[in-house]
Amino acid sequence: MSIDKDLPDLIKAGIITEETGSRIQEYYKAKSNSSPNRLFVAFGILGSLLVGLGIILIIAHNWDDLSRATKTFIAFLPLVAAQLICAYVLLKKSGNSIWIESTTTFLFFAVGACISLVSQIYHIPGNLGPFLLIWMVLCLPLIYVMKSSMATLLYIVGITYYAVESSYFSYPSSSSYLYWVLLIAVFPQYYLLIRSNPKSNFLTVENWLIPLSITTVLGTLASNAEEFMFVAYFSLFGLFYIIGNNTFFKDKSLRNNSYKVIGTLGTLILLFVTSFDGFWNDLRTEYYSYESLLTANELWVSIGISIVALVYFYKQQKDKPMRQLPPLSPIFLLFIVIFCIGYFSSIAVVLINLIILTISILTIVDGAKREHLGVLNFGLAIITIWIIIRFLNTDLSFVIRGLLLMAIGIGFFSANYGMLKKRRRNE
Repeated sequence: MSIDKDLPDLIKAGIITEETGSRIQEYYKAKSNSSPNRLFVAFGILGSLLVGLGIILIIAHNWDDLSRATKTFIAFLPLVAAQLICAYVLLKKSGNSIWIESTTTFLFFAVGACISLVSQIYHIPGNLGPFLLIWMVLCLPLIYVMKSSMATLLYIVGITYYAVESSYFSYPSSSSYLYWVLLIAVFPQYYLLIRSNPKSNFLTVENWLIPLSITTVLGTLASNAEEFMFVAYFSLFGLFYIIGNNTFFKDKSLRNNSYKVIGTLGTLILLFVTSFDGFWNDLRTEYYSYESLLTANELWVSIGISIVALVYFYKQQKDKPMRQLPPLSPIFLLFIVIFCIGYFSSIAVVLINLIILTISILTIVDGAKREHLGVLNFGLAIITIWIIIRFLNTDLSFVIRGLLLMAIGIGFFSANYGMLKKRRRNE
């Protein structure tokens, strides 16, 4: 429906009055003026990046012929220029998101370039981890002073890279505990963006970056009791899944519900990994003394995340009947119990496989009730992957494996055909 074309017809037909038509037209005009063109914002940010790269290339061509003073002047020139432009934007263009995002992006990279160039000019030694840390700390105020979502996204990527570089690539010579402080520093902006602009494209990207960043960096906390990190990750993915089912995310599409997607896939991957005997055999061979457990990072991280997940789970489910319980929500609690059992008994692997089978059946049933092909096929995909994994863990003949694969294929076809036939009847 085109407002400009259809309003005269609606007025002529007597459906709405001329006054109502004018008010509708003014409403949509004000709405279009208040929401910036997404393409302009994207091109503004891209333009800032290209200008910065062009300047770097031009300077790099003649860099060796310049004096130290000239090099220092050039190192600070983009930084000073970017700060002046940002000051102008704050004073004159504070309501224009195109100006804010593009100039803040320019300043963000100007800070990094200045630090790098000064270190190179004066031969200041250092590694990539500390460089990224200084860069991100200096750029943190941009998120709140400029109110820039692009600066937030770059900041999250930067602190994640810092943590990965410090605790994965440079381990054990360095650690990345400051990552968690830097991440918490961005949460107020995240909350304000959710409240002020819940349909923002920047918020959608941020919703993906934050859980992915936490998932990536959580493993850096492992030290001497790595098996306990499975509990931490189960609880983390359980927390993500519960967040993805809250009132804000529940009705969003999967593209906009990153917490549910990451929580679901993460939980299922961990279930498949722990469905083999190898993990539990390794767990039973480990010996942890009381003193070593008390000093293990993994134990306290697991307890902390599990408590947060449990509190959020209780708040979400306390007024709802059990039949409305999402199938993956309590998995982190079940795994904690199974993990304790698995330390002493081999029955843990059987329980994990039963959980996978139960989840797939519940998902298939839910898809059939809702007449949702996506949910139905997801449940079928879970049970298919589980059967294929069991192929790898059992000694079956090729004939039996072939017959089972044929049965799975027939099951897929029959379920989808039955669903489509049911839809046609209802129509």
